[in-house]
Amino acid sequence: MKVLVVGGGGREHALIRKIKESDRVDSIACCPGNGGISYDAECYDVSATDIDGVVKLAKDIQADFVVVAPDDPLVAGMVDALNEAGFATFGPTADAAMIEGSKVFSKNLMLKYNIPTAEYRVFDNADDVIAYLKEKNEFPAVIKADGLALGKGVIIPESLEEAVAGVKEIMEDKIFGESGNHVVVEEFLTGPEVSVLAFTDGKCVKPMVSSMDHKRALDGDKGLNTGGMGTVSPNPYYTEEVARECMEKIFIPTIQAMNEEGRTFKGCLYFGLMITPKGPKVIEYNCRFGDPETQVVLPRLKTDIMDIFEAINKQTLSDLDIEWSDEASACVIMASGGYPKSYPKGIEITGLTDGQLDGVTVYHAGTAVKDGKLVTSGGRVLGVTALGNTLEEALEKSYDAVNQIHFENAHYRKDIGQRALNALK
Repeated sequence: MKVLVVGGGGREHALIRKIKESDRVDSIACCPGNGGISYDAECYDVSATDIDGVVKLAKDIQADFVVVAPDDPLVAGMVDALNEAGFATFGPTADAAMIEGSKVFSKNLMLKYNIPTAEYRVFDNADDVIAYLKEKNEFPAVIKADGLALGKGVIIPESLEEAVAGVKEIMEDKIFGESGNHVVVEEFLTGPEVSVLAFTDGKCVKPMVSSMDHKRALDGDKGLNTGGMGTVSPNPYYTEEVARECMEKIFIPTIQAMNEEGRTFKGCLYFGLMITPKGPKVIEYNCRFGDPETQVVLPRLKTDIMDIFEAINKQTLSDLDIEWSDEASACVIMASGGYPKSYPKGIEITGLTDGQLDGVTVYHAGTAVKDGKLVTSGGRVLGVTALGNTLEEALEKSYDAVNQIHFENAHYRKDIGQRALNALK
């Protein structure tokens, strides 16, 4: 088979490395890809959001299967266009991708079908939001832009002053563009967070192993929100009992709700969960593999990923047994100095051979090859991932590798996995 993967970040690199393990795959293409991906797949300079361009590329290279990984093209209908052109695909159609494309849609869906989530209100102008926040006067609060915002469209103000400034940034200054036309204000939930990605063909749902993300830029969960500074798997808070409750009250009801709405979801559905004192609740849905959760979850997958993708495509997922390794997995993100704000690009990366390092897997998120040298080209640059018999061992391997990779002003958290280790004590 010839497989085309759409996207160009760490998640796509993790997918490509896993697809590469399949005996059924002869060659892998990627658009647009990145410097590190170019060692594992043939990269084409077609934007991940260029629907016509991707359909044309799939035809030109005669792809047998297309994996659409990022949220923007999914919400915009790339899978619909590829299906129409006759290609087998992995990823939800636009009507199903709306579960991530609109926070308002997803919150209303949960309310309608009794899926546990935080209490919320929806607003479409800044003055009304501010009046509501003043009246409630409960902080911290959670304010979310309705549409896609690169995983950064959530603010958690600690005071009314912070809330007013944040609402103005989202709704008036439009820091997330049209995504900020509507906002959702939610109650602030407490408890450990868990990320669970799930394979689903719209009829059956098969959760993957759990993971724990680290969103803040600095140690001790301080600093600005980012797309994710590291992950570990499994998440110790996701016990068998919690997993059963999630399956019964969240996973299956969500798939059924989408079917009821005529929006059958086929692909990877991401459940961002909070284990509250009143049980697990949904913080958010994503219509695709999480980044960087994918970088710790897929290394533990033992089943051929192409078998899973084809079963989802043909809606025969219930016939397939999916196997996972018992090993623990850890990913430490090496980011550009200044991320998630402005940062320089084009800085040479040393310490890798053909983009990799022995004993770990280095997933490339923001790299390019320039004049034969590997250089930085994004905020999150590398995801350094290791497997181990214990989480401690996996983390030790990851951090040892991080110390062997160098680029100027590289920034990474030194405490990835500490919360999970503390929970295991």
